[in-house]
Amino acid sequence: MTTAELAIVVMPGRIRRRSFPRLSWYDALLELNRAKPEGLRPFQLQQRMLLAQYNLSRLTDRLKKAGYIMREDCADDGRGQVLKVTEEGCALLRSMWPVYRPSIATHFANKLDTEETTTLALMKLR
Repeated sequence: MTTAELAIVVMPGRIRRRSFPRLSWYDALLELNRAKPEGLRPFQLQQRMLLAQYNLSRLTDRLKKAGYIMREDCADDGRGQVLKVTEEGCALLRSMWPVYRPSIATHFANKLDTEETTTLALMKLR
């Protein structure tokens, strides 16, 4: 099974069996958690997640409705918003990680050698 197939089929199935939301929720919450306390503008979150704008808009609407994120007016741009993770969102991240981590280790991270791991880490820093 390829990494792409794993990301689309295996890992989401494990998450769903635990009654967790989709992995895209985890990824969005993780990025917003990393951006604490400032949060992210929607376009910044979109760039980090590589989602189309309309997909991100629907995702953030669902996250807000569930109480996992909040929207605040942007101080630098009166028309803009800043997205921030709530305490409930942080709690969801903490509860999903024990399920998410072993899947990543088993099906992805353990297949990388030292050089590939270093390359991936350096790419993340860009």
